[in-house]
Amino acid sequence: SSFGAAPFGSSAVCNCPVLRFVMFNARKKILKAKGAAPNELEEEVAQALFEIEVSPSSEIKAELRDICIASAKEVEVKKARGDIKAVVISIPYKHWASVRKIQGRLIRELEKKINKRHVVLVAKRTMLDKDFRKNNPGMRIRPRSRTLTSVHDKILDDIVGPTEIVGKRTRVAVDGSKTLKVFLNPKDKEKDNLEDKLASFSSVYAKLCNRHAVFQFA
Repeated sequence: SSFGAAPFGSSAVCNCPVLRFVMFNARKKILKAKGAAPNELEEEVAQALFEIEVSPSSEIKAELRDICIASAKEVEVKKARGDIKAVVISIPYKHWASVRKIQGRLIRELEKKINKRHVVLVAKRTMLDKDFRKNNPGMRIRPRSRTLTSVHDKILDDIVGPTEIVGKRTRVAVDGSKTLKVFLNPKDKEKDNLEDKLASFSSVYAKLCNRHAVFQFA
């Protein structure tokens, strides 16, 4: 069962010791910049993470102990059968290797608790532009992993995880606009309702990278 019947700020939480305990421990799962308050969605995600971690039946509780979130936001996804929302959860980069190992199972568990929304997990990455020396005087060479192209490529890998990208192709329209076609591993087509998530992948990539991409199985 879920503890999520009452929002964190409600009087029900204040008057219930169990919910106060959940709230206190769930907030430890949010790693925000000093002084920044989590939004309602981030608190909902943190609470879901804590519930999964303490569930006796959870297979990933040990891995979740040291995993936090940096942020969470909703993205509108337009679909022929009606618009839906995806939840994009940003993970501090130092925790990403641990998340990657359990990405598929964690997404499944979160989607059970965050009703009617697709969940996408991405690492929080730092991008450096060409004028990086102004703010980083001690850095002479910009690491390739911090370039726009590299960060966007990594975000693409994060979004589709745990499936893999097996090919990419850029199509240029007559008006000069570009569409990135992303081909996913066909072995995963039937897994975790992935085919239904292709539109969510496109919307999330557009929101995070301001680029248009179409996802399909190879």
